[in-house]
Amino acid sequence: MVTFPEPTAPASGRPEVFLRYLDFYRETVLAKVASLPPGARGSSALPSGWTPLELLKHLRYVELRWLVWGFEGKDVPDPWADRRGDRWYVAPGEDLDTLSADLRRQGEVTRAIVLGTALDTLGAPGPRWEGADPASLERILFHLVQEYARHAGHIDIVTELAGGAQGE
Repeated sequence: MVTFPEPTAPASGRPEVFLRYLDFYRETVLAKVASLPPGARGSSALPSGWTPLELLKHLRYVELRWLVWGFEGKDVPDPWADRRGDRWYVAPGEDLDTLSADLRRQGEVTRAIVLGTALDTLGAPGPRWEGADPASLERILFHLVQEYARHAGHIDIVTELAGGAQGE
């Protein structure tokens, strides 16, 4: 497990700080979902109905949408493939191992983008921005950290309800 990126731990710069937090939250969410009994991974204990496996797929697509489709402006055939209508969606055959590997691979793409780009670089114009000016890489990374932190809190509650791992 990746340890919490303490604010007092030396870092080579802001890119490394962002990557440490993203790595920590990504691995925390993955560990929490893996700690659940297999039946609880694909079912929901919440009125909203989302499942832990859906959350893993969603987080992968969040990184893909913001960094590859948005920031880099690359063509992504279905940037919203984590959704069907207004709900998160996991297709038959997508399981913990597949979704975990996909999320980690997306994390490696994120790492390469962050290490190869200045934080003040603006994203490429494109449909991700819905007509607004593209955001800088730093603003996108800040958004991703808050998204991961929020969803890590969500999965904390789900795992506690299901008898899975508790705490960070």
